[in-house]
Amino acid sequence: MSNTAKISLRNVHKGFGPKKVLQGVDLDVAKGESVAIIGGSGTGKSVTLKCVLGLLTPDQGSIKVDGVEMTTASQAERDAMLAKTGMLFQGAALFDSLTVWENVAFGLIEGQGMKPAKARDLAIARLEDVGLAADIAKMSPASLSGGMQKRVGLARAIATEPEILFFDEPTTGIDPIMGDVINDLIVKCTRELGASAMTITHDMASARKIADRVAMLYQGKIIWDGPVADIDDADNPYLQQFVAGDIEGPLELDLKHL
Repeated sequence: MSNTAKISLRNVHKGFGPKKVLQGVDLDVAKGESVAIIGGSGTGKSVTLKCVLGLLTPDQGSIKVDGVEMTTASQAERDAMLAKTGMLFQGAALFDSLTVWENVAFGLIEGQGMKPAKARDLAIARLEDVGLAADIAKMSPASLSGGMQKRVGLARAIATEPEILFFDEPTTGIDPIMGDVINDLIVKCTRELGASAMTITHDMASARKIADRVAMLYQGKIIWDGPVADIDDADNPYLQQFVAGDIEGPLELDLKHL
């Protein structure tokens, strides 16, 4: 394992009954590095992320965050890990019963015990960081467009100034222009925080923009891992088929489940 790894996965396996989803995933994310895990639907990207977050327990293997083995971590160790992370969920996952600013400030108030008045000021500052005006702070999430909800979700993810950021399909469900806005904001916020980032996505335009490094997951393993700049020249037919979006190639497509 690299001494500089913020997150390190070694030989991670996870199955559900007879279905073996992860079959030996090895991956490092260095401090301050942004890594995108790419792959088709059903390849195990979300399962990998859930294993790192502790939402799923691997059947085998090691997952370390800042050198702490998370598969056997105590609740206190797991809480400490989660306290230094931020997450942008695929569907934004905002609380409908809370206003926009209360959503953004949720981790500050519930996690850090910050007084609501101070948390509200910080929430408005984070909204401005993602290009949203202060006057939406008191609005309901349901009244916002999909792109605005994503930006509120990003503001919530960065509100606690986390060391690690997780992005779950950040451009899914929004148009390409707003997707590019979200990508730019992710790059800006991640760099300003100096955070390590792990993104799962099938959107190559997003992966190219937000990641320093890309890892392709296929049949339960990382089959290619390298700098974004090396993607187009990589001598890997699986990666090239995925990047090109071709139906013809070595990738086995399970069309019944796509």
